[in-house]
Amino acid sequence: MKRFALDKLIQWKEKKNRKPLIIRGARQVGKTWLMKEFGRTCFANVAYVNFDSNTRMKQVFEGELNIERLILAIEAECGVSVDAENTLLIFDEVQEVPGQRILSWRSSGFLIAA
Repeated sequence: MKRFALDKLIQWKEKKNRKPLIIRGARQVGKTWLMKEFGRTCFANVAYVNFDSNTRMKQVFEGELNIERLILAIEAECGVSVDAENTLLIFDEVQEVPGQRILSWRSSGFLIAA
């Protein structure tokens, strides 16, 4: 199962017209582990934000969805330089952002949300 799921994520990464990916599933089945493992094995950088435990980032996304402002906040919070070609953005527990505004954010890079 692990290899199947990682292979699917690699296929998503290689798509030219890829869109942000949303991973859904029951609680405690390994979604977070899968996203982090994919980032660790397939990307130079990973920026992980958990909206359940990070109120600061939750507040950032409640404000204006200005890409430059969001990227600066992600870089500061995660300590990672975000590069669209080499950085995976992982947004975990996105249901915690009011109105799930984050799901309307368009990214030309790599974004996975769960």
